[in-house]
Amino acid sequence: MNVPPDYGLGPIEVTAITEDGVELAAPLTGSGFGVAGCSGGGGVSTAGGSGIGLRCGVGPPATINDVMSLEVVEVDGASAVLRIEPAG
Repeated sequence: MNVPPDYGLGPIEVTAITEDGVELAAPLTGSGFGVAGCSGGGGVSTAGGSGIGLRCGVGPPATINDVMSLEVVEVDGASAVLRIEPAG
């Protein structure tokens, strides 16, 4: 899914859905990256050197690059509901 350019990320791809969360990957389009607030053991790693990988569980939203809010609202089997909106 595409997100606004000011979020600092290219298109976000869901790479896996587990029973307790979602794994995502996206290329970086800005000069830095920051994430805060993933629940359920959230984390950040490099993906191909110029991108990021995230693991976020159901729960409070994560703030990405201080401008984007990402919330895993629900996980049900092989599907998940995500809410992506401006942070704030």
